[in-house]
Amino acid sequence: MKPDYSILIPTWNNLDLLKKCISSIRAHSHHNFQLLIYVNEGSDGTQEWLSQEGILFLESSTNVGICVAMNALRKIADAPILCYLNDDMYVLPNWDTYVLAEINKTESDFFISSTMIEPNAAGNACSINGDYGNDLDSFREKELLAEHADFAKKDWSGSAWPPLWVTAKLWDKIGGFSEEFSPGMYSDPDMAMKAWDAGTRIFKGIAESRVYHFGSKSTKRLGVNTGRKIFLQKWGITARYFYKYYLRMGEPYQGALGEPKHPFLGLLINKMKKQKSS
Repeated sequence: MKPDYSILIPTWNNLDLLKKCISSIRAHSHHNFQLLIYVNEGSDGTQEWLSQEGILFLESSTNVGICVAMNALRKIADAPILCYLNDDMYVLPNWDTYVLAEINKTESDFFISSTMIEPNAAGNACSINGDYGNDLDSFREKELLAEHADFAKKDWSGSAWPPLWVTAKLWDKIGGFSEEFSPGMYSDPDMAMKAWDAGTRIFKGIAESRVYHFGSKSTKRLGVNTGRKIFLQKWGITARYFYKYYLRMGEPYQGALGEPKHPFLGLLINKMKKQKSS
């Protein structure tokens, strides 16, 4: 049976977290999915475990990063819908049901995100602030499963990061991830900007589709990254400006986005920042 969606997960020596992530997918997904993993470096036994589990994966001997990994996984994905998920995420019951119901009634191109519950999300209007542990040792799984649906949250504008759902058609149209951002910092806003540039205006976070996020367990190991500068030079605006004035990130969702309302001198300031960063 052809899968309803393909889940694409890049991983980098996070085997225990990856096991927990996949366990949650198997337990809490209600539609037919294809699971695809890209193993960066894999010096912790990840390949051996995936082989034992019969899970399809690609691999590289070094950390090639998210952009290269995701583009490689796209080439072997069979479903019409792609879901980009991180290995430090734990999906919650019915996470896919809520998203696929939304997708089935959406006729135009879209960027749709599930909503993250995070232990340090205070002030982030896109996430739910809920501390159920920062790592597997402190993870209060039973409490999370009992309480995750109790948090009040409404659909939000500005979907641009995982758990991210897009059609394979849109992915191919915009060329997936831009590998000049490797290993991956600022590749998320770049991909969203490419979708915007191609005419996408639905950037929606689904409040009822929930995923617990332990929090950037791989990106913290990357060190210095020039993604912010690359984005500014490529698009002429900062990623923060794009999120705020184009995607209206974190605002209550009110439908397809219109053209951005630039603040007075906003574009001029961005132009000056671009020149300064050259």
